[in-house]
Amino acid sequence: MIRHRPLKTLGGGDHGWLKAKLHFDFAGLGNPAHTSLGPLKVWNDDEIQPQTGFPLHAHRNIEIVTFVRDGAITHEDSLGNRGRTVAGDVQAMSAGTGIRHSEHNAETVVTRLFQIWLDTRTPDSAPRWGTRAFPQADRSGRFATLATGERDDGQALYIDADARVMGATVRAGDRLDHRLDGRPAYLVPTSGTIDINGVRISPRDGAAITAEDAIAITAIDDTEIVLVEILTA
Repeated sequence: MIRHRPLKTLGGGDHGWLKAKLHFDFAGLGNPAHTSLGPLKVWNDDEIQPQTGFPLHAHRNIEIVTFVRDGAITHEDSLGNRGRTVAGDVQAMSAGTGIRHSEHNAETVVTRLFQIWLDTRTPDSAPRWGTRAFPQADRSGRFATLATGERDDGQALYIDADARVMGATVRAGDRLDHRLDGRPAYLVPTSGTIDINGVRISPRDGAAITAEDAIAITAIDDTEIVLVEILTA
């Protein structure tokens, strides 16, 4: 089953410095019909104006994966980490016992990103943060794992969650097949229209996928796709 969540049906708001679209209802801030998918609680589509951002604030027992689509985001936290993640790359933070961090667009252009929150698998573990470059060529025509709760993956960022975050770039007219074996998943194309098992999904729409053995994705336009696959049903 594929449940289409069109962009126009998502919750969110325009705060001037921040425009946000919320794929999931979290803390009463999204569309109440858009409930969580297993440990996947938040998928925010954020547009952050230059020289603005989120001031220092706290998290606990949540895994936060940030996929930067345009521009860059600068991170600082209470562990002493500081880093800049640019378009196409990914950062991951495990809040664990608690962490305070800030996220700013220190650039001269608008930053656009997806921020994805997942329940921590092991509560009150040690907090940590990391960032990694993922060249588009490495995920051209296929899904590459960007962050995962599987420790045997040596390339992806580690998250303490029962999920994997994947990305693919697909050219117009090409088809990408992916096996799910019934595992729930959530998928968003960043910039182009796609077709998933006969369901048309426009840019930045969401697709909540359940009880599907496999998905066949046909790109109508050139696009990048971000997919979160839940590792436990």
